[in-house]
Amino acid sequence: MIIFWTFVIGAVLGYVFGYYIRPNHRLQKTVEELKAKGIAALEEGNKGLYKTVVTEHSQSSELVVEVKELAVTQTGLVKVQYLSAQYKNPEFRTKKGDALLREVQDLLGEYLPLEEIEWYETTERHENIKKYLHTLNTYSKNQFGT
Repeated sequence: MIIFWTFVIGAVLGYVFGYYIRPNHRLQKTVEELKAKGIAALEEGNKGLYKTVVTEHSQSSELVVEVKELAVTQTGLVKVQYLSAQYKNPEFRTKKGDALLREVQDLLGEYLPLEEIEWYETTERHENIKKYLHTLNTYSKNQFGT
């Protein structure tokens, strides 16, 4: 009889652990990961496009560079990190990837004029992320008591 009740109690405890305790632990981990990703998205700097015309040996092409803002000087220049670059005329230069980014770094320098960069609109995106993070915080407080 003791063996029978041991199996019944074990089955009930296994059911409770498998369907209630372990899924809540996974959900807590997932909520924490989502919070971390949301905070990282809010902390990333402004990004934008810088366009210029490059001329060499009577050939020219428009250079489009995606940049990330690192700092702004008092004189109106922006220290940037180059994320990607491409020429509108692909025959103008054949470099790609890191070699092209190094060439752009040498060509344009570390600082670009603030007014010539077309910044991506991030205010609406940031507001949506803030609302989402608030919802996650409210959910986790109500659900888990943390």
